[in-house]
Amino acid sequence: MYKTVTLLPMQDDQAAPPHFQWATRLLANEAAGRNARLRVRPRLAEARWGGNHDVAMRLAHHLVDNAVKHGGLQLSDDVPLRLTLGPGSEDLVIEVDDALPDFPDFEAKFDAARGGTGLGWVKHYKALMSWDKRKDDDGRVVGKTVQVLVPLRWPEETA
Repeated sequence: MYKTVTLLPMQDDQAAPPHFQWATRLLANEAAGRNARLRVRPRLAEARWGGNHDVAMRLAHHLVDNAVKHGGLQLSDDVPLRLTLGPGSEDLVIEVDDALPDFPDFEAKFDAARGGTGLGWVKHYKALMSWDKRKDDDGRVVGKTVQVLVPLRWPEETA
C-alpha cells in the first residue's frame, strides 16, 4: 500500500527556519538524474544528516529523472531540486518541480510500481510520497511539486 504525506508548507515569517535547506536547478537532459545524485551527496554531509545517504541520493536521482522524462519541460529547461531538514524533524524532504499540473492515476501507478522505476524505488525504500499543484505568485497553476520524505530511521530500525 502506498503512503502519501501532505506537502510541507512554505516557510512563513512566524515559522521556525528549517535546520537545513538547499536548492538548485539542474539542466533537464539525460544526465539530470546523475547530476542530482552527485550534488546531493555533499549537501547531506554539509547538513550532517544521519540518515541513509545512498537512499536519499538514489531517490533524488529518480525524482529528477522522472521530472525530465514525464513532467514536461519548465520554461527555462531545468528541473528545480530542493532538500529540507526540519524544523522539528530530522527527516529529509526531497522536492522536485515539473511543468505538468497533474499526476494522472498517481495511486494506481504507485501501487503498480516495480523496482527499476522512480516510483518503484520510493516504494522499495518505504519512503512517503506526495504531490501537489504548484502556483505562481498570481495563483495560476504552473506545474506540480513532487515530494518524498526520507525518514532518518525507518520504524523497524528503532525497535
